[in-house]
Amino acid sequence: MRLLKLVPDDTNIDFLRWRKVASTMSFLLVVLSIALVAVRGLNLGVDFVGGQSVRVDFVGTMPPIEEIRSEVDKIGLGEPTIQQFGSDSAVSIRTGLPEGDKESADRAGEQLVAGIHKAFPNAKTGAVETVSGKVSDELLRTGAISLALAVLGISIYIWLRFEWQFGVGALGRLFHEVSLTFGFFAVTQLQFDLNSVAALLTIVGYSLNDTIVVYDRIRENLKKYRKMEIIPLLNLSINETLSRTVMTSVAMFLALGVLLVFGPDVIFGFTAAMLLGVFVGTYSSVLMSTPVLVWLKVGPHSFVPRTSAATSGAERVARSDDGAVV
Repeated sequence: MRLLKLVPDDTNIDFLRWRKVASTMSFLLVVLSIALVAVRGLNLGVDFVGGQSVRVDFVGTMPPIEEIRSEVDKIGLGEPTIQQFGSDSAVSIRTGLPEGDKESADRAGEQLVAGIHKAFPNAKTGAVETVSGKVSDELLRTGAISLALAVLGISIYIWLRFEWQFGVGALGRLFHEVSLTFGFFAVTQLQFDLNSVAALLTIVGYSLNDTIVVYDRIRENLKKYRKMEIIPLLNLSINETLSRTVMTSVAMFLALGVLLVFGPDVIFGFTAAMLLGVFVGTYSSVLMSTPVLVWLKVGPHSFVPRTSAATSGAERVARSDDGAVV
């Protein structure tokens, strides 16, 4: 029985041919993502902004969002944020946190649930999540620090293991993928919470794994083919690792696709972000991680120690015991 191969062993695709087009498109997407985050902002969850959040499932037909907003506003807990959540008959309702102690927050949560059931008898509510403003500020700060340290640590690791040009390439790739993920959350307005930070960190780790595989093959080929031009060498390295990249991505797509369709709603944002991250990561492995090495003048000399002037022009030869050149 023949094994299934998604990518033939002898692929010879000129990926670097499209490096300028791919780099331009990626640059525009990064700029657009940053602009979207600045203009539309992120739909920050209770984890980061504080307040109370409850999921409401409607049995049968769900009322219009504006009607739900109007009825929740009458409860008197401030202007609510309402977003469709998971299915067509479920919404997430978030309100501000009342001033006072924990008892005040608990009473406000009970008041919110009671008001929803009174206005919509066909509504089923889940548990009320409550996060104080102090805790949310701390979570936001620690989440941002963890993401920044992860990206910085990965870049330093690649820099030390390979050469500084590879560290720059890895940092650029990670910035590209993280920016597009933020842009995805800004466009879709999916709730950005601690699960989303976990998705970003997982994407960063996935990118590191794929980046090291490609860069390690490039380093091996730089030592093996010292007279080969850099662009053909990079194409060779990408083609040699293409089967592994595609198979890993397909496996991830299958697992995440099942989770997206059949998984719990609480990890819907995490799964969607991971799917985007795997797609962008596969694209980056092929078209984004290598062009920067061309621009930074990486070549066989990057891994060869400098020799002295006396021996630089001489070719080393081996001699047999009788002195004959072999």
